[in-house]
Amino acid sequence: MILTANQIRAWDTFTIMNEPIESIDLMERAALSCFKWLEKMNYSSSSFHIFCGKGNNGGDGLALGRMLLQSGARVNVFILSDENKGSADFQINMLRWKEFSKREIKWLGETCDFPDLSDGGIIIDALFGSGLNRPLDGFNAQLVKYINEKTSLTISIDLPSGLIADELQSGDSIIRAHKTLSFQSPKLAFYYPENEKYTGEIHILDIGLDKGFLENLTVNHYLLEKSMLKSIYRPRQRFSHKGTFGHALIVAGSYGKIGAVLLSAKACLHSGIGLLTLAAPKCAYAILQTGVPEAMVISDEKSNKIVDLKLAFSNYQAVGIGPGLGNAEATRKWLLNQLSTIKCPLVLDADALNAIAYEEKWDCIPRNAVLTPHPKEFDRLFGHCENSQERIQKAIEMAEKRSCIIILKGHHTLIATPEGKAWFNTTGNAGMATGGSGDVLTGIITGLLAQGYSPTEASLLGVWLHGKAGDLAAKEYGQEALSASHIIQYLGKAFLSIICS
Repeated sequence: MILTANQIRAWDTFTIMNEPIESIDLMERAALSCFKWLEKMNYSSSSFHIFCGKGNNGGDGLALGRMLLQSGARVNVFILSDENKGSADFQINMLRWKEFSKREIKWLGETCDFPDLSDGGIIIDALFGSGLNRPLDGFNAQLVKYINEKTSLTISIDLPSGLIADELQSGDSIIRAHKTLSFQSPKLAFYYPENEKYTGEIHILDIGLDKGFLENLTVNHYLLEKSMLKSIYRPRQRFSHKGTFGHALIVAGSYGKIGAVLLSAKACLHSGIGLLTLAAPKCAYAILQTGVPEAMVISDEKSNKIVDLKLAFSNYQAVGIGPGLGNAEATRKWLLNQLSTIKCPLVLDADALNAIAYEEKWDCIPRNAVLTPHPKEFDRLFGHCENSQERIQKAIEMAEKRSCIIILKGHHTLIATPEGKAWFNTTGNAGMATGGSGDVLTGIITGLLAQGYSPTEASLLGVWLHGKAGDLAAKEYGQEALSASHIIQYLGKAFLSIICS
């Protein structure tokens, strides 16, 4: 689950009331989780420069500093100097620091107070956490700029200071952390591509908040993780036959883009499909019969593109349309005429989406269809978006409005469902940003739909498997050398990672 800042604060309160535990002890638990992480990473014996605000994030920083001192680390603490006395728990940690250590705290009120950080010590950012709801300005922004100019390893507690938990923040007055140690639940801000330069590596630390809080909680954003996929995946029965696993149709290809058909077809075959038919232009016939001998092929009379293919969609359990289809006007017209006749589960990708956008025929999208746009295709289809937050929100709204599933492809691919829920994928890597990767995804999801998975199940399972296969391939070949064919090659091991765990 991805909780809002308000929900996480409510979770803290629930834990305090029901465990029960004092808020200062919960803060101590959070600081201890950070200390143990630093210890695990062999950082705890380093020197540290800890920058604290006067809220609970600053209290976390003070408590962490005290623990580091106890372990023998060299620690300097710097606190923002203003008229605000700080939160109650911050004040308690100030007293604990003074009782434990004679080491002087340095106060920051003017730019001349900025410390010399040339010793290479680790910077701990505990200035502002998830309670922040507006951009930093003035002295606070100057301090952030000063810290960002340093080359030292910077670790932010909860959130990089200046980042807002639930919204995409414009401007650059945000700590550029190398690592972020966040508590209990990831924040929505972690899944906006624009924020990658601020968050660095993200580590979610469990601080033991009471799980009872989650039982009746309404949440719309989730993480797609392997534990959930185990409940979706359907093991094969021993007395199955090829008819058990469905017959899929992939409609794709145009002259010069037959590779897209090959990739989709091979991925579909590796997803567990029983039978596969490919519908393509005449120029693809020999290539597909040779390149994918397991599939049957139907070809259009036109040599270079599909314009007049007669297809009996009722013969298939699922249809995937779009990879390499081309943008010829005759192909677009043919496609839009077909959509109203397709009653089985459907995947629309690439040029199928472009055809709908170009002809402005949004009502042609069948209910429960699975749409797989990348950001530019999404914008063509549903209108220009200024940033990823706007695009994600619009994807969720359009999935609900159009009663379809929208898979917005990216590093953390978003799966938006008709019920208004959104899932961020946790597999995949930058090596998959290569031609043909999307064609592979279309093939996988089409194959899963034909096997009887619901559109939501096929989308969640397909996206996760696609990313996992990419991760396994990257370990073998490296991200730079990874190709779409490698993703197909590792689909079997991706399935096994679910089955055997």
